[in-house]
Amino acid sequence: METYELTCIQCPIGCALTVTVDGEDVSVTGNTCPRGKVYGIKEVTHPSRTVTSTVPIEGGDVPRLSVKTRTDVPKEKIFDVMALIKQTTAEAPVKLGDTVIKDAAGTGVDVIATKTVLKK
Repeated sequence: METYELTCIQCPIGCALTVTVDGEDVSVTGNTCPRGKVYGIKEVTHPSRTVTSTVPIEGGDVPRLSVKTRTDVPKEKIFDVMALIKQTTAEAPVKLGDTVIKDAAGTGVDVIATKTVLKK
């Protein structure tokens, strides 16, 4: 049996979670809402994160475009996603929510624009 002590990041409360893994059984205590239980289980069985960054944008009214993954990506794929982001340049105009990189690093998750950038 393994026990993990985590701080839930699903809301500002920051509940102190205790996650216990006993074979296939995973239990969570310390959460004050259902989101904490889901977070605790996911964090010890298959952790994932949203990746945020910027890319250069050509012809835009600003020099860089802020981007993020549409949803979480597996934690072990973060560096692969970042490598793709570093190689990417966008072209203005770009609207909030536009796909900048499709299926980043084979995760099935797109990297999208988090703001609108107009042409100069």
